[in-house]
Amino acid sequence: MKETTFLVPKMDCPSEERLIRMAVEPLDDVSGLRFDLDARRVAVTHCGDPAAILDLLTPLGLGASIEATKAASREAEAPADPAAERRVLKILLAINGVMFVAELGLGFLAQSTGLISDSLDMLADAMVYGLSLVAVGRALADQKRAARLSGWLQALLAAGAFAEVARRAVVGSEPVETLMIGVAVVALAANLTCVALLASHRKGGVHLRASWIFSTNDALANLGVIGAGILVALTGSAIPDLVIGTLVAVLVLTGAARILRLR
Repeated sequence: MKETTFLVPKMDCPSEERLIRMAVEPLDDVSGLRFDLDARRVAVTHCGDPAAILDLLTPLGLGASIEATKAASREAEAPADPAAERRVLKILLAINGVMFVAELGLGFLAQSTGLISDSLDMLADAMVYGLSLVAVGRALADQKRAARLSGWLQALLAAGAFAEVARRAVVGSEPVETLMIGVAVVALAANLTCVALLASHRKGGVHLRASWIFSTNDALANLGVIGAGILVALTGSAIPDLVIGTLVAVLVLTGAARILRLR
């Protein structure tokens, strides 16, 4: 038995950790996976050819490469408390679901594509957390079907965000910068709450450690919307809002594309 470490530079959200598991775990010669999310690495314990594993990781578009192979150790992932993780995931699902509805409605009221796109990012997060809850105890084939469904839904949402950006770029818009900034601040607080809830699980279950990184990245997107609102106020132009709306939509579409690459 040997252990091959793969460098995965783009493994930075919970859906990607799940994609790797669903792609690699079905191999008969794979007996375990260990994730180091901070270092963007996954160690696979197996008895076959590392190239066969890489062939499964490459289509995911995460930039995977073989770093090293050595004799397998007995190290295991830290034990997790499933009940506690379920409770946290339900809270995260509720926070992101509520923020999606609020941010979407207020985004249209504020004529802000940045807020609208960010609300879809919140919904994408909620779908990931929901998928994690639904997939627990299900067969691998069911998990893959659920993941692909979430991928198509995310792609559809991203297409809607791009269409809204294009529409407002053509017909014009007057983003209400105060409302735009205020809602983004609330969204930032929601994501920081998620980060705080996940902090104690960073050394526990792999999925929640990935979710911690995911929520941290979302907080950065919120800061981008706040920055765009400030620029709208300073310049009187809707262009900063259109730019941040496009960028967040690209993030949602990228996540969907990675999920749909799963075989």
